[in-house]
Parts: sequence; structure tokens; C-alpha cells
Amino acid sequence: MADGTTAEDPREDRGPRGWRAAAEAALYGPGGFYRRPEGPAGHFRTSVHASPLFARAVARLLCRVDEALGRPAVLDFVDLGAGRGELVTGVLAALPPGVAARARAYAVEIAGRPAGLDPRVTWRHDLPEAVTGLLFANEWLDNVPVDVVEVDRAGVPRLVLVAADGSERLGEPVTGPDADWLARWWPLPAEEGLRAEIGLPRDRAWASAVDRVAGGLAVAVDYAHTVRTRPPFGTLTGFREGRGTTPVPDGSCDITAHVALDACAAASRSPGPARALPRTARGTGGTARETADARLLTQRAALHALDITGARPPLTLASTDPAAYVRALASAGEAAELTAPGGLGDFGWLLQPVGIPDPLGRGPLGPGPPHPGPPDPGTPGPPAAPR
Repeated sequence: MADGTTAEDPREDRGPRGWRAAAEAALYGPGGFYRRPEGPAGHFRTSVHASPLFARAVARLLCRVDEALGRPAVLDFVDLGAGRGELVTGVLAALPPGVAARARAYAVEIAGRPAGLDPRVTWRHDLPEAVTGLLFANEWLDNVPVDVVEVDRAGVPRLVLVAADGSERLGEPVTGPDADWLARWWPLPAEEGLRAEIGLPRDRAWASAVDRVAGGLAVAVDYAHTVRTRPPFGTLTGFREGRGTTPVPDGSCDITAHVALDACAAASRSPGPARALPRTARGTGGTARETADARLLTQRAALHALDITGARPPLTLASTDPAAYVRALASAGEAAELTAPGGLGDFGWLLQPVGIPDPLGRGPLGPGPPHPGPPDPGTPGPPAAPR
């Protein structure tokens, strides 16, 4: 998968097992969903597919990171969970020439390199060892497989086991680190039928990704919830050919669940091993591996900070330059979709600066707030239509 792990062939029936193992095989195994030639865009739209404005906003964010780093000789952009390279292509196209000349672009994805991709993009199945610049994970964490638990009649959370045809039964009680994670991040009342997804694998995947950032910024964008807004019956679902469907771990559909971004934020706060950075890459915010507190905000707030607002052009432009007015009106419509309340605008953005101030306008961040975690990014909205 995109984080470098391997999986089994989903076509091999191994009997009921946890959703994490089943989904990993179904998504990333030899016949898995994410190895199919049509790619994710054949089944659902993300913000990247909704409008080129999204890639332009990410390019603008990369320029801010570049400035904070002191304009290093080589500026990295890593598209983690790159699909078929749509975002990295759009970002490179939107960069000013002076920045583009120094940019080193990586697409990290389990599938093979798409034909015709910009030759400036390095296609990888794992993350670069060190990143000086921007690591951007758009709808990646939701596809890091997780186990599902359900409260039984006695009020005990138990692992949900799933067969290849999607049928479920309850397994053993949840214990150890998984039980500790539930107690902290998704406490379940002793009410039969309540469900949760154990986000510990996502916490670890995100912390590992952030640890690759020697200097700059790591960003995760996903449809999310926080400890104050956990859904009582979980969010596990499937998508196939543009429609929501019952999740079946046979490789025929996407299997996804909303992300506990507050738990991921807490996991990324601990600084990793120090790495030497060239002087030009140290920036004004500190030295290598000085990690500021992670920050959560909505996509609407993040894109507004990057000058994507959805504001309509002035009506006077229609009389002075009708063609420009039509173009501006279309752009405003696309921006409105990306920032819409109840839709894409409610996606969560998790920002982790490393060695630089927050590039979305806030100064260097202080110590993180105590449990239950960072500020709530807002009421979770539906994923990008139709996903």
C-alpha cells in the first residue's frame, strides 16, 4: 500500500478475520482495488478531481513553505497516496518558474507509474528517506486499514470478524494497545451494537510519515471526526463506480472509514530523530526536527487562508470584460464547492510544521492542549461527491 506495507491476494478465502487484515488484502493485495487500472478517479471524486483550484492552493502552500525554509536549493513536494498523479501534476503546473526550477516532486502510490506522467515526477512505492518541503496526504489516512469493534450484549467491545463475502461475527474482546486507544480516543458506552474503528494504525502511519520531514510541513486532508463528534456506529463503508455500497473485502470496492484526526495529531507531536539540514533549509522557525504542535482546521478555513474563497466577481466586470467575468464566475463556483459547509469544506486538515512557523498565518505553535486533543475541526461532512 502507499505506506510501504504489503498485503495478501483478496481472492484467497482465509476465513473470517479482523477488518484490518481483510481490508489490507482487498485494497492492496495482488488483485486489490488500488491496483486496478482505472485508479481511484474511476470510483469517486476527491477535491483534486473537483477543481484545479485545489492543486493551485497546494502549490501556494508549497511556496509559503519554501519561503519559511529560506528558499532551499532543492524543495521537496511529496504527494502521499498519489492515485494516478493528478495532484502532483497540478501542483507542478501551478508553481512559479523560480520555485518549479528547484522543486523535486515525488508521487507515493502502490500502483505502477501512469503513462504520460510529467517526467519531473519521481514515482515511488514508499516515502523518501528525508523531505525538505511539503508532504501532502490527501485522503490517504482513510485508506490505512483499521479494525472494527462492536459492543456485545454484556457491554464488552469485541473485534468484528469479516468473511470474504462481507458477513460478520464477533470475535475476542479488545485488549492491549487497541483497548488503550479506545479508552482514550473512542470510549464506548456499554450499549449493545455500538461500534468504533481503532485508529492506532493510522496514528502510527501518520507519525512515521511526519518523521520523514526533516524541515517543512506535513499535511493530512481527510473526512474526519474528533473525540467530541465520534459517530455511535462507526463509519466503515465501501465505494464502487461512484456509489456508496456495503463494504465487501474481495477487491471489488473501496473500503474506507473516517479518520480520528485528533488522535493522529497527538501521535505526531513527539519529535523523531534529529537530521542535519543544510543551512538554507533551516528556515526562520527553528532547526531540524523541532516539531511544533499539530493543528486541526477545516478545509474551508485552510483554503480561505490560501486565498480560495468562492467570492463572486464584481458585476461591473461583466460589462468591461465579459469573457473574464465568465471565467471568474466559473472559478468562484469551483471554489464554493471546495469550501462548502456540509460538503468538501468540512474536511479536516491536519498540519504538522517541522522547523518552521505555521505557514497558514499563525506564529510558532506552543505546547499542545491536554487530552482530549486539538481543537475540533468542525462537524464532519460527507466525502467528496459521490464518495
